[in-house]
Amino acid sequence: MTVRRQPGAAHSITIRTSYPNTVGMLGQITTNISAAGGDIGAIDIVSAGRNSMVRDITINARDDSHAETLKEAVSSVEGVTIVNVSDQVFLRHLGGKIEMQSKTPIKTRNDMSLIYTPGVARVSKAIHDHPESVWNLTSKGNTVAIVTDGSAVLGLGDIGPAAALPVMEGKAQLLKELVGVDAWPIVLDTHNTAKIVDTIKLLSHGFGAINLEDISAPRCFEIERRLHKELSIPVFHDDQHGTAIVVLAALYNAVKVVDKKLPDLKVVLAGVGAAGVATTKLLIKAGVKNIVGVDRKGILDRQKNYGNNKVWKKYSEITNPDNISGHIKEAMKGADVFIGLSGPGVLRLEEVSLMNRKPIIFAMANPDPEIWPEEVEGVVEVMATGRSDYPNQVNNALCFPGMFRGILDARAQKVTDGMKMAAAFAISKRVPESHLNNEYIMPSIFDTGMADQVAKDVKAAAIKSGVALKN
Repeated sequence: MTVRRQPGAAHSITIRTSYPNTVGMLGQITTNISAAGGDIGAIDIVSAGRNSMVRDITINARDDSHAETLKEAVSSVEGVTIVNVSDQVFLRHLGGKIEMQSKTPIKTRNDMSLIYTPGVARVSKAIHDHPESVWNLTSKGNTVAIVTDGSAVLGLGDIGPAAALPVMEGKAQLLKELVGVDAWPIVLDTHNTAKIVDTIKLLSHGFGAINLEDISAPRCFEIERRLHKELSIPVFHDDQHGTAIVVLAALYNAVKVVDKKLPDLKVVLAGVGAAGVATTKLLIKAGVKNIVGVDRKGILDRQKNYGNNKVWKKYSEITNPDNISGHIKEAMKGADVFIGLSGPGVLRLEEVSLMNRKPIIFAMANPDPEIWPEEVEGVVEVMATGRSDYPNQVNNALCFPGMFRGILDARAQKVTDGMKMAAAFAISKRVPESHLNNEYIMPSIFDTGMADQVAKDVKAAAIKSGVALKN
């Protein structure tokens, strides 16, 4: 089945056109754009003369290929010249998306003496004499390091540290905009586990928490394990635990829509990597009893020999209670929920048809999901993706800003399961039960109170877990 996706802002272009200033020219241009499947967002006059008109036309496309089709549709109108084409996404990234700003001005000699030399020496001595005062006398208590090696960037894979930087900047911007946390991207040009651990340990003194990001499995498990053990500040691998939290939050609400209970569900999870393992563990903690993991070699069962893959071996021991074998088709028989953390096109309609009544599908591969919502329209009761252009976006941005705000506010030393569960529950409760429906199971990222509520509940859970140094 060929899916014709809707245009979106992620492929928005602005075409500057020049054409004779005569009646009907703009109509011809917009007609061609519409016929080519473009979604016009704005039309702005750049200059207007007696004989000529220059306009910027902003159009949402489906993908890069569709953007090229739209350019041809505009240029095919007789008399139209394309002056230039700009990509709205790239324009937003020019020069980077973040910057450092000072909190106090330096305008006089007195300012210089207070902020820098000679006054700063007194503060440095105070920290040396009383190390705990670093939390109050520097930015440490409000600062997060976002660390990656660029080896597992969502939807792109191993693209290296430089290419991963725009993603890390985006996370830093969200932390600042949503909860006022200062975050800095740190991209490491190594895949060596020991070097990554040692580097993070060496730089950790300047930060209140560490956000591991886009580090491939299985190395990410070992890196997190060692840092969790060897650092006195919390380490949160968002790809693992942020994903697990938002999936659980979505599931809390989805089961209410379909009138089912967590312990009664059969859940099929495709993609047993970092996110899949963490999600499985959190769902089990929340009460789900029957989870069947599927990966490249099929269902993870206790008959297979996993060689050196200890993660898959252990996974097979805590999941698949009926020990079924085979591939995704066998896994989907009688399933209530499908959770996709894998790649595009993994699931087909014929496999969805094998599910129980009122099926739930979370197809979270980005940018292209395991199955498109259009393919299962009218078949699935609750459909969610990781995309912002469909209902029910299950995205880590719903979690990590509030999570880190809560971590820092509590001055937590570790991230506990209780804190993760608290975050998931807080996210789910931002959708009132009276408003829940099959197209509204997750709150908006722009719900101004959501991150604050997540932070408050995470802090309370940290205090309850005994890992908080502040009340």
